[in-house]
Amino acid sequence: MAADDPATAAARQLGRGINVLGYDGLWDGGVDAPFRFRNFRRIREAGFQHVRINFHAFRYMNADGIVDPVVLAALDDAVTATIAAGLIPVIDEHNSDECVTDVPRCKNLLIAFWQQIANRYRGKYPSAMFEILNEPGAPMTFAAWNEIVSAVLATIRSVDRTRFVIVAALNSQDPEDLQTLQLPEDDRHIILTVHYYKPFAFTHQGAPWIPNGPKAGQSWGSATDIAALTRDFAAVDRWAKAQRRPVYLGEFGVYEAAAMAERTRYMSAIVRAAEQLNWPWAAWQFDHDFAVFDTDR
Repeated sequence: MAADDPATAAARQLGRGINVLGYDGLWDGGVDAPFRFRNFRRIREAGFQHVRINFHAFRYMNADGIVDPVVLAALDDAVTATIAAGLIPVIDEHNSDECVTDVPRCKNLLIAFWQQIANRYRGKYPSAMFEILNEPGAPMTFAAWNEIVSAVLATIRSVDRTRFVIVAALNSQDPEDLQTLQLPEDDRHIILTVHYYKPFAFTHQGAPWIPNGPKAGQSWGSATDIAALTRDFAAVDRWAKAQRRPVYLGEFGVYEAAAMAERTRYMSAIVRAAEQLNWPWAAWQFDHDFAVFDTDR
């Protein structure tokens, strides 16, 4: 990758980050909204450079695909507060569950959403980055996802030619599926994103929403564990370098039922591995059930 590649430079500025606001009542008029904007300053003071704002736009769209203006104003406020705290905002459209169950509807709503956001933020918030969709996955097909990526990129680029856009491959936690992602070669304002929760039995131990899920009390950090992590990250890095695309590790974490020492060991290893490859990263998440911060919210 050329040292002066714009996406590479932008990814470098992202640095260390954390996911916020995915399941907060801020978007619903402040009902059950534990997150406070003062937390953005706390995040910055803790040494982070960006936040990934998890936004479920589909919940707030009418039959014509128009996002509730009150909710958009709340998003504006969150982005403004992020920047005021000295952080870079990544706006992540987070409706992955809906997208894998109804692909045609997903495509239409993503195009509608990003058309509105691209127009709304045209000439504003130059540091803000757009992430097309969180964790696209099966049963959506590779072809369908590439069609969505192409359509959404065209929508954004019709308004904003230089906004940095973050794109995942289908099944964003599987390095072997990266080769299926098709991106326009001449668009050098794209950042590739991957997530990492392997091994699932460790990172999701004790999670109550998983039927017959992995039990708490598991450990991580053996030579075999480290080798698997190194191998997975190396596979991603090889593909990204071949495509001349920077990589953003947009999520990783351990459910809080795991022992704190185990969580710390895993998270530290992920961070070291990412930073050795010059990947920016965002931990999952500020609060709730994978909490990184100890906060009264």
